[in-house]
Amino acid sequence: MTPSGQKLLMLVDGEPAQQRLVTVLAARGGWRTIIAEDAESALATLGTRDGMMLDAVLIDQAAPGSEVGDLLAEIQARRPALPVMILTAFGSVDVAVAAMRAGAADFLVKPIAPVRLMAALDGAVGVTAAIGELRPLTEKLSAPLSFGEIAGSDPKFRAALAIAAKAARSRVPVLIEGEGGVGKQLVAEAIHASSAREKKPFVQIDCASLPANQIASELFGHEAGAFAGAFSRQAGAFARAEGGTLFIDSVELIPFDVQLKLLETIETGDYAPLGGRTVFGVDVRVIATANATLREEMELGRFREDLYFKLATVNVALPPLRERVADLPALARHLLTRIGSQPGMRALGITDDALSILSAYHWPSNVRQLHNALFRAAALCDGDALTADDFPEIVRQSRPRATPQPRQTEAGVTLYTPDGNLRALIDIEADVIRLAIGHYRGRMTEVARRLGIGRSTLYRKLADLGISDVA
Repeated sequence: MTPSGQKLLMLVDGEPAQQRLVTVLAARGGWRTIIAEDAESALATLGTRDGMMLDAVLIDQAAPGSEVGDLLAEIQARRPALPVMILTAFGSVDVAVAAMRAGAADFLVKPIAPVRLMAALDGAVGVTAAIGELRPLTEKLSAPLSFGEIAGSDPKFRAALAIAAKAARSRVPVLIEGEGGVGKQLVAEAIHASSAREKKPFVQIDCASLPANQIASELFGHEAGAFAGAFSRQAGAFARAEGGTLFIDSVELIPFDVQLKLLETIETGDYAPLGGRTVFGVDVRVIATANATLREEMELGRFREDLYFKLATVNVALPPLRERVADLPALARHLLTRIGSQPGMRALGITDDALSILSAYHWPSNVRQLHNALFRAAALCDGDALTADDFPEIVRQSRPRATPQPRQTEAGVTLYTPDGNLRALIDIEADVIRLAIGHYRGRMTEVARRLGIGRSTLYRKLADLGISDVA
């Protein structure tokens, strides 16, 4: 980081267009980018004044001068704590596995979306300086999780899935609410796959990855000349989803004026592209998700009330992973089975100590983060099963599960004072004797025998402690 507090990125890339794109995108997040066109320049830059202040490195897999793995290894040898990310044109699991095993912090797939680049940079130098398994995998791996992989036995979760399954048989809009990473898209895909529209398109629009002024165009399309930069006609998501399902992710980010147009299209089945006069009819089922509680957004005046109630015809609320920790062991094993079936991976077990560590962590990014952590650990594991040692950062950062408070009484004996400290032994002993006398109904011979002391010793203690034999 520079003395001014600006974060510093080194891009190793020989393409001028890519250099300009990354520089502009990173600048939006407060990063300054320095360019190294090849491996030799990158290594030389490490020793410069800027190089000593680097916060992250992004290497294009096609960068000239060296194999990317060799360059990554050399950078890590010189600067072990410096996060290095890989930029690739291939989004395969093989590439991800190779990158993780080589020590990459993350990998991104071209063309770079602004939100994905910023997620990778923020993950590299996040506020908790998370490393290893706690960094997000910015790109979704191929072979995404199936609906069955997020199934669990938690009652609230099962109730939400039951609502979703019932909704699949209708064509009404569905609103899926929950924190990021709980599996909202998986539920949406399952609804589509279980519906009569399963053979038709499933089209996704992620409002979080789009500038606000482009969302309307992405939804409804535009005609040539509709706005600056609209050089040709473009079909929107509604047109592409004809007969199928339109999945609108992060619907709460749709601008207020566009919300009205969305409502009208859902209600009437008609829409007009931006800049066009022709109205088109469309048969599309809308499934929307919200990371925030949409009702609260509505009450704050940031979301239209009429659109909220239209979308929430069926409302599916998915609980966060931390509220269904009992599901985690089975979920982790299921995810590992899925991961092991992907190219370049192998089947792995997981030990009880690892499951205990994972269950103790609070999983702010929910099932998605658990999947990422397991993928990283599996990619780097040399044994036949993951152990706690395969999750060093989770071990370090795990918030201890709420340790049960010491019971105030054990069989009627108070062990702790109100401030949590142990009571004096003499006081505990007096209570134990009183308990024994009451339990054995004053039969002092039996009381003495059960306490392991002589009858005379018992009476002496009664006198010393001031206890009546009818206590």
